[in-house]
Amino acid sequence: MEWTGEVIRQDGDRIYKIRTLSENDIPEIRELFRSTVLNVNNRHYTQEEVEDWASCGDSEWHLRELLATNHYIAALDGVGNIIGFSSMNEDGYLHSLFVHKDRQGRGVASLLLSEVEKMAAEYGVSEIRSEVSITARPFFEHKGYEVLKAQKQRANRLLLTNFLMRKRL
Repeated sequence: MEWTGEVIRQDGDRIYKIRTLSENDIPEIRELFRSTVLNVNNRHYTQEEVEDWASCGDSEWHLRELLATNHYIAALDGVGNIIGFSSMNEDGYLHSLFVHKDRQGRGVASLLLSEVEKMAAEYGVSEIRSEVSITARPFFEHKGYEVLKAQKQRANRLLLTNFLMRKRL
């Protein structure tokens, strides 16, 4: 399934484009993931926890496997830089939603979430589930997701607190 399009969001008069990610994008999404976790999620997790979590993107093999089992989309700025990405599988599991540390609060996450929610509708699923960080929980609650339970999940070697959340479609 190919997801493309252009959407105007509130960041001045910038136009964000949405496109499907490929293996060629791994270096850029790896860096965005690492930088976001280390610089944004450090508000709610210890330095040791964010370093462990950020290391989950170190394996290119693991990232290739994720690209093969989930549908990844990216938001791009006007010059084609990836400023956020998200992924979902055909069962409606939202695997990821990360926005560049310098683009937080500018509508990028809302744009990406809107696109993956459209994907879920196309897949015919009745609900979306995701494991959401402490940092992202308020955003997801604002978008209509509810907490099913707090849990500890392994990042790389450490167990981190997150929330199993869902939104019924």
